Amino acid sequence: MRGFFYPRTATGSSSLIPSPPWHYSGDLLTVEYRTDPARVAELLPAPLELADEDPGAVALIWADWQSCSAGRAELLDPVRSQYKEAFVVVRCKFGQRTFSRCVYIWVDKDFAVARGVHQGYPKKLGSVWQTRPHPFAQAAPQIGPGGVFGATLAAGDRRLAEAVLTLREESPSNGFVNGHPMAHHRVYPGIEAGADDAFAELISSGASEFAGGPAWRGDVDLRLFESPTEELARLEVHEVIGGYYRQVGVVWNGGTTLARLA
Repeated sequence: MRGFFYPRTATGSSSLIPSPPWHYSGDLLTVEYRTDPARVAELLPAPLELADEDPGAVALIWADWQSCSAGRAELLDPVRSQYKEAFVVVRCKFGQRTFSRCVYIWVDKDFAVARGVHQGYPKKLGSVWQTRPHPFAQAAPQIGPGGVFGATLAAGDRRLAEAVLTLREESPSNGFVNGHPMAHHRVYPGIEAGADDAFAELISSGASEFAGGPAWRGDVDLRLFESPTEELARLEVHEVIGGYYRQVGVVWNGGTTLARLA
């Protein structure tokens, strides 16, 4: 049986996702803010701990992606390559090392959900939108002073977050919360009723290649909303750190196991 992921078949052509490396090009709109560190700690299962520095820092990131495998065939069949996501990142500590960790993430394509299962991202389906830049300004903002970008996130027919970013100046980076290798749990529940996890591990991964255009920062307004099936609003905004916009290119090609937990 062939195929990197399900369904595995005689040819492997039905597999939901191809084997890595996976290549990404996209636009990132990032809002960083501070919340109650206790709310971050709720989302850090053992053996992870709060980061020593700025433990309540959060990044909410919208991303408009085009992605493909090494053969690039998906780029000629855009329904297989284009998707959007919004994800929430905090920082944590394992041993004496600081990591970033995605605690919530919503995507709008099934292949992106499957990649998340493999990578340890807790992906769910959602509705994600953000303003796209374009060199011609008739119906698009410019990546430069005065450019205004909006972003929205919804899931289960309910809006969860919205942001408006007005660019002001170039920035040395597009934030610090998402600037470390990722520390994620990969978990598969046991099949018998009441059983412990059949498989669980703490893994680390990051970009094997990265390229980025100029980062821009500006003034940002962020609002979070309650939902009966989501908990993003528990990470309430106490203080906005900043808003950022950057175009990036990334290659992901696997990770490493930090600890076996089951």
